[in-house]
Amino acid sequence: MTDIRRSTRHSPRFAAAALATAALLATALAQPVTAAPAAADGGAPAGVKTLSKGWHTPWGISFLPNGRTALITERLSYQVYRLDRDGRKKWVGEVPYTVPEPYDEGAGGLLGVAPSPTWDGKKDKQVFFMHTTKAETRVVRMDYDGSSLRNYKPILTGIRRGGDHNGGRIAFGPDKYLYVSTGEALQPKLAQDRKSLNGKILRITKSGKPAPGNPFGNHVYSYGHRNPQGLAWDRKGRLWSVEIGQQTYDELNLIKRGANYGWPTCEGTCSRKGMADPMATFSPERGVPAQIAVVRNVLYVSSLRGQRLWRVPIAGDSERLGTKTAFYPGTYGRLRAIAKVPGADELWVGTSDLGYGNDKILRVPIK
Repeated sequence: MTDIRRSTRHSPRFAAAALATAALLATALAQPVTAAPAAADGGAPAGVKTLSKGWHTPWGISFLPNGRTALITERLSYQVYRLDRDGRKKWVGEVPYTVPEPYDEGAGGLLGVAPSPTWDGKKDKQVFFMHTTKAETRVVRMDYDGSSLRNYKPILTGIRRGGDHNGGRIAFGPDKYLYVSTGEALQPKLAQDRKSLNGKILRITKSGKPAPGNPFGNHVYSYGHRNPQGLAWDRKGRLWSVEIGQQTYDELNLIKRGANYGWPTCEGTCSRKGMADPMATFSPERGVPAQIAVVRNVLYVSSLRGQRLWRVPIAGDSERLGTKTAFYPGTYGRLRAIAKVPGADELWVGTSDLGYGNDKILRVPIK
């Protein structure tokens, strides 16, 4: 389970030609996948196909810099797999010392994954993970040479673990620093304690130190979070996050340096001085947002209890959001892991909690 309340409740012909030319050049040069020329804002999911079967609670999907392959973590088995864009799957290792909580009591285990932005499997082999142990939640680094994982090393320890509220998403931002979402470990007061690692979005170096320019001189980038599990950047380099609320509202937040997002004083919008209101909210029945990705200036949010994929457009380069639209409600069950495919208007989305070996990775084109 992911949240404690679950137990209680087009362009002209010229543009098309340009896109085709870019694709041919990329193939001929055999370079890593790069972004195609920008398409118009918008688009929407247009059909779903199963890319890969046989998964057990996939939690994180993160593409390697070459754009051809993603690493995927399984929460309860603490195994890591490579999945190619043609659907080929290969086991690459496990993250040791990972301890899931009992399935009916919490959401510990192996959580997020983030390859180094300069990973090449040779000079740079670094891949980062977040997981729970018996005593804590931690961020660790391992080496991945393209075939297997080795050389486990913790870089940030001492994050309290507790029930469903472990956060768990890690991702490198445009500034090349690692952002880490942490839950408040069922201790709401920690979210407002700027010295605590819990209930925060952290910003750290590859060695686990506070990143230069952090607002409080420590690891903390923003605070006042309950259980944030999604991080994604838009084309303007702005950070968006989704966060699981308590009983009334789940949140979609625009994350700003040093901002206070209100928990436990606020759940949803409360217009309290010194606290940032969410840009959008979800009701628990249709929400419990897990993760987030951006395609063509549109935010896509996976939902657990809500069992749907939310589409939330950004209004141009402003901070305003358009109308939320739900896709596939109840069709594929609980949805969690989500990632944009590099160089393509496409999402990979993982189902969650369908039973051992019953989860899937879905391919969702955006057209």
